[in-house]
Amino acid sequence: MHVAAPRRRAAAVAAGLGCLVLPLVASGPKAVASAPLAAGTMAAAPYEYLGWGNPQKPTDVMAATGVKWFTLAFVLSDGGCNPKWDGSRALTGGSDQSAINAIRGAGGDVVVSVGGWSGNKLGEKCSSASALAGAYQKVINAYHLKALDIDIENTEFSNATVRKRVVDALKIVKTNNPGIVTYVTMGTTPGGPDADGKDLIKKGAAAGLANDGWVIMPFDFGGHSGSMGSATVSALEGLKSAVKSAYGYGDDAAYRHIGVSSMNGRTDEAGETVTTGDFRTILGYAKQHHIARYSFWSVNRDRQCGSGGSGDACSGVSQAPYAFTKIVVQYTG
Repeated sequence: MHVAAPRRRAAAVAAGLGCLVLPLVASGPKAVASAPLAAGTMAAAPYEYLGWGNPQKPTDVMAATGVKWFTLAFVLSDGGCNPKWDGSRALTGGSDQSAINAIRGAGGDVVVSVGGWSGNKLGEKCSSASALAGAYQKVINAYHLKALDIDIENTEFSNATVRKRVVDALKIVKTNNPGIVTYVTMGTTPGGPDADGKDLIKKGAAAGLANDGWVIMPFDFGGHSGSMGSATVSALEGLKSAVKSAYGYGDDAAYRHIGVSSMNGRTDEAGETVTTGDFRTILGYAKQHHIARYSFWSVNRDRQCGSGGSGDACSGVSQAPYAFTKIVVQYTG
């Protein structure tokens, strides 16, 4: 891992650090739109970060690519055990809720991602599993979510006490929200999860957490052999082995409980580039094994850079608009 916070994980700093049917949490024009049954699949829900990088309107992305689901990032702590977008924007009544309403109005839906590399983490700021589950529940209730992504990184990931707190909180969430889909997203080595990642999975199994997808981010390796596509497949095979071992699954069940969240184009690692060919390799693997999730960071970057273009807003490679999204959307689970 890098000493400096990579773009994938530094979103909160860049932004300024500042099927459940539940009752509406508000009334009137600011009420959350009821979630229709979205076409497509949540298994292919690329990340979009609405806080920087000149983000595209999600409905424009939907029209251009056919994608129906987005993973919207990041919900953080406001300094205590309370969730806000980037730790500063209220869950309801603002631009984030408006974006979700627009996505749903166009026939889509969202996974909300909690965490990321930077900023205050709920897993650290909430002092107990029950308190952390309560914070997650606020996010679920705000948007009547069908799926929640816990992007556990940096100090939240490296602390064994916090890893257990996150797992125990998710078990409470699964109990209190029958049918909700949960993903746990983490970094990886080219051979699969590192010691902390394997410990997280083991803690999940020991707690009886029926997590739907253990998801790795196969980039910023700090060195790998072969293409990024082949390195991703190697990392996924390592993840599958870890999940199989911890849970006692057979091969098919283990594959169906793993996932991938790649990064399109140039990553934060010098000389490391994920191409559309690599994305097609990952797509083939996903289709072969019916993995739980195929996502990437990020829609914001899924376009060619202009002169002086920021890596937060473009891929750094020659590409047609939405070339990576159009590959991922082909995955149907």
